[in-house]
Amino acid sequence: MARVTVEDCLTKVSNRFALVSLVTKRVKQFLKGDKCLVGEKNNNVVNALREVAADKISFDCGSQMPEEQLEQDLRVDRDIPKHLSAE
Repeated sequence: MARVTVEDCLTKVSNRFALVSLVTKRVKQFLKGDKCLVGEKNNNVVNALREVAADKISFDCGSQMPEEQLEQDLRVDRDIPKHLSAE
C-alpha cells in the first residue's frame, strides 16, 4: 500500500469518530512501547492508520460498559509520560 487514506480505513471502521477513537488508542499504545504490526517507517498516526487499513487492529467490543471503558481510557492517558504527551 503506497498511501493510506481515511477512505481506505472507513471501509474497515463504521464512521470517522470510531476511526479517530481507534487510531488515538493505538497511538497511545505505541507511546507506551507497543510495536507496529505493519512496519515502523512512518509516524505513529500513519502507522496506526496503516494497521486499520490492513485489518490488523479493530475494536474489542467485550462485555465492558462504555462508561467503564471511558474511565479506563482516562487512566491510560494519565500513565503516558509527560515528555511524550502533547501539551
